[in-house]
Amino acid sequence: MSQLSPPPAPEDPSSVTPMMAQFLTIKQDHPDALLFYRMGDFYEMFFSDAEQASRALDITLTKRGKHNGDDIPMCGVPVHAHEQYLSKLIRKGFRVAVCEQTEDPAEAKKRGAKSVVKRAVVRVVTPGTITEDSLLDARSNNYLAAIAEAQGELGLAWIDVSTGQFFTQSSSPEHIGAQLARLNPGEVLHPDSLLNRDAYLHVLDDWRDALTPQPASRFDSTNGAKRLQAVFHVATLDAFGGFSRAEVAAAGGLLDYVELTQKGKLPRISPPVRISAGGVMEIDAATRRNLELSQTLTGARKGSLLAAIDLTITGAGARLLSDRLAAPLTDVALIENRFCDVQFCLTQTRLREDVRAQLAHSPDLERALSRLTLGRGGPRDLAAVQTGLALTAVVRDLFGAKDIPQGLTKSLDELGAHGALVGALGTALADELPIQARDGGFIRPGYRPDLDELRMMRDESRRLIAGLQGDYQKHTGLAALKVKHNNVLGYFIEVSAKHADKLMGAEGPYIHRQTMANVVRFSTVELSELESKIARAADGGVVLELEIFDQLCAQVIADGDAIALAARALAQLDVAMGLAELAQRRRLTRPIVDDSVDFEIIQGRHPVVEAALEAGAGEKFVANDCRQDDDLGRLWLLTGPNMAGKSTFLRQNALIAVLAQMGSFVPAERARIGVVDRLFSRVGAADDLARGRSTFMVEMVETAAILNQAGPRALVILDEIGRGTSTFDGLSIAWAVIEHLHEVNTCRALFATHYHELTALQAKLSGLSCHAMKVKEWQGEVVFLHEVGAGAADRSYGIHVGKLAGLPAAVVARAEQILKSLEAGEQSSTVTKLADDLPLFSHAPAQSATPASGPRKASEVEVAVKNVLPDEMTPREALDFLYRLKTLSPDD
Repeated sequence: MSQLSPPPAPEDPSSVTPMMAQFLTIKQDHPDALLFYRMGDFYEMFFSDAEQASRALDITLTKRGKHNGDDIPMCGVPVHAHEQYLSKLIRKGFRVAVCEQTEDPAEAKKRGAKSVVKRAVVRVVTPGTITEDSLLDARSNNYLAAIAEAQGELGLAWIDVSTGQFFTQSSSPEHIGAQLARLNPGEVLHPDSLLNRDAYLHVLDDWRDALTPQPASRFDSTNGAKRLQAVFHVATLDAFGGFSRAEVAAAGGLLDYVELTQKGKLPRISPPVRISAGGVMEIDAATRRNLELSQTLTGARKGSLLAAIDLTITGAGARLLSDRLAAPLTDVALIENRFCDVQFCLTQTRLREDVRAQLAHSPDLERALSRLTLGRGGPRDLAAVQTGLALTAVVRDLFGAKDIPQGLTKSLDELGAHGALVGALGTALADELPIQARDGGFIRPGYRPDLDELRMMRDESRRLIAGLQGDYQKHTGLAALKVKHNNVLGYFIEVSAKHADKLMGAEGPYIHRQTMANVVRFSTVELSELESKIARAADGGVVLELEIFDQLCAQVIADGDAIALAARALAQLDVAMGLAELAQRRRLTRPIVDDSVDFEIIQGRHPVVEAALEAGAGEKFVANDCRQDDDLGRLWLLTGPNMAGKSTFLRQNALIAVLAQMGSFVPAERARIGVVDRLFSRVGAADDLARGRSTFMVEMVETAAILNQAGPRALVILDEIGRGTSTFDGLSIAWAVIEHLHEVNTCRALFATHYHELTALQAKLSGLSCHAMKVKEWQGEVVFLHEVGAGAADRSYGIHVGKLAGLPAAVVARAEQILKSLEAGEQSSTVTKLADDLPLFSHAPAQSATPASGPRKASEVEVAVKNVLPDEMTPREALDFLYRLKTLSPDD
């Protein structure tokens, strides 16, 4: 979070204007937030708030008045466009306290000419408490998380304020990092005391930009239990699950913070759901990053696994799919239920098309409901509820009397029946709706006779205004006379300056109001009285509409739990239909997930790479098998050259496991997967300059985490362990890692390496199986087949890859000479000899007596030159021959 400095205290309080005194008082209560101070049509910021906001938003910094003899820095943003500025500030780590005018300026004037309009902070906007659609990603959850400690245990709680979903889970220092990585929260609350604990420092450091320390007293488990009981109106939490004291402490601190930032208001919150220990596949942050589950290494969504499988229609469906991908299940029965749902949707093609067509019209029920319960909703949110609930009956009817699997049956039941509320909202709301309720005009004509009467009076008065204009034109003889309106004068008569004397000198009702450069304005008693009638009718109409709006909101909020359940059911149907559509389009297969520790993938494919190939040049992905069991070995050692597909093969098997356990069909001809409880990936490398870690250090840290945490049910993929140091050091580390995985972790693992010496371990380790990427040499060239076969690679073909990458020919030739020398002789003596002879840097590098690829074939240019007869050529023919040689010459 960005740090703010408080404004300076006044040397002489009496010298401060009433308005600035009010600002300083309110700011004192929110020292850690930028204060959006409402002044008319702008939110103004002062002092250091203004200086920091102007830099962050790239807006003009100006000044207003003096404080302690110095100019007061000031900047502002318009109220009507404040959300776009708010979004930038939140993304840059600021908290924003929104201070609104809480009384009418006219009321303030009654207290005296210098009285200041009352103002108060109505909410504090933080990264974890955003509810506005314009500030949120419709297809991603925005979690606020809290960590607490009680009785030596850690508890984790998290909530999406924009939807009301609420969860808890027990934790520990070694697991909290993976759990936070799964949630990717926008903000993490924690007791300030945890910052002094060495066991948590390295974990919290990964989330330092999202941390919001809170007083430890807010995480008291006893108070937390009372807080939860009060919110959910229960005498005990037992009905929700067996929460640990640490979980209750975290959950209580979370609710306390939400109420604090929302200034006493709470959104509709679902009862907390407890995620049991071991209930989901744990995937740490490094593995998520390496596998590019929800975003690529560059931070983009496109190119990730989530982007490749997301065919959901609704925002809620997309959020649910993202949650399932982030937390694959470990319960075989629950996974099988999801498979049954997808299988049913896959076989019911017409039903799937019809349901998806209906879901295309579904609004975001969850977020509309949350805004209404927080008092931030508008008429369009009511319409979203009406449209979404009306859709539930249509979707249910589409299923008819089919034999539906258990999961879908539960979703259809949870859609509920909402005919009365749908009817009430549909009858009340107009077809065209404003964003804000205060704008009026959103209640349908005929809904309330008293409102219709006020509207009629307002409209009739406007017709009378038009009639008065005609009367005044006849009376004065000025056809150009107009009756106009503005917010300062109200209704007035306007004539050009040259005709003003006729009204000023004439007998009649005209009262001079204002003289402008080209026009003069007048009023009449009759016009003023009519204006008062219009204002009373218009104001009365808006007040009545706001009363009706509050009544409709109360109806929605009273039915909030049923609406939230229906919204969740629509999302579940969307996910099932989307995964079925994916299975059909991408030729996916229903896998078998069981309680064994076997891993059998037949003709598996990488879902992201395959989609990219087909979308690009239409190439076909080369599928491969991966079988791991007691007979075939649980530890695969994979050798082969770069660019042959080792990393792709490693990743695709990990991704297939993730897809299967999240409940999706998988890209394979056949798959049987023993439940994976933890997934680890050490593929790719990058340094961590912020912590002073080299690439090799990052690799060792991640490898250490794997060796310390992987158990028998884990799946581990490791690529090129030890490459960041000297050859012998790297080989030694890789050797020891393999032995540890085999003897201590006893997990399923895929280990790719260029150290061919490691294949000797097959004779020593019974669970180790050697495999290699197939390569074919043809006419001096190397063809990568991207196929995995039994055995070990005999070469790495690194020089060939360097040639493909564009290394200069001299470098490639010299590398081949050095390789032959190293392979033929004693390594140490050969290196010394090579160091004494550096032909690479000579003016003309020596050419190999016998080219590596055999006798060189004459080029087309050489053949053409040899066959030409210069004496018989005319100048024009010679010039044409030069142009021909140019076309025959190979490109550099």
